[in-house]
Amino acid sequence: MDFAQPPVENYANPRTCFFHVLFKAAALAFYILSALFFNSFVIIFVVTVLLSALDFWVVKNVSGRILVGLRWWNEINDLGESVWRFECLDQESLARMNKKDSWLFWWTLYLSAVAWIVLGIFSLIRFQADYLLVVGVCLTLNIANIVGFTKCRKDAKKQIQQFATQTIASRFSSTLQSAFSVV
Repeated sequence: MDFAQPPVENYANPRTCFFHVLFKAAALAFYILSALFFNSFVIIFVVTVLLSALDFWVVKNVSGRILVGLRWWNEINDLGESVWRFECLDQESLARMNKKDSWLFWWTLYLSAVAWIVLGIFSLIRFQADYLLVVGVCLTLNIANIVGFTKCRKDAKKQIQQFATQTIASRFSSTLQSAFSVV
């Protein structure tokens, strides 16, 4: 009998994971608990949106690149059209990405959006339009990251498929060439 346990995979980037979760949790916690400590809607709005904006920046520019190897941005071209730009690591680096880091990244990204939607529903039920504005801003920032990283992941998969197709085609053609050159 072998009692040896397989090694459990740890987070490869614990600090990045910490900050990825920190600003999401801070924005949600401050929004939920602020009514107990503050009477001013302005303070609640400013601090919650600031924490959510910090979360947006950290996810878009730091944790997305480090935890899942993806980066996106949107720019306006000379014709005034919105153009999405994507970057991803090469196939070898993507294959070596830590599964736990990736899992944490995607689940917290989606779960925080669900939490903001639930809080928005509560604001609607309580007829608090001002708090619905806070939720709307935070949800918009969160959904922008979801859309950006989802498009980036699809683009990365397409690039991997194209690379694999080109590699197979080039190997096949080189095999054919070498077979016919012998004859």
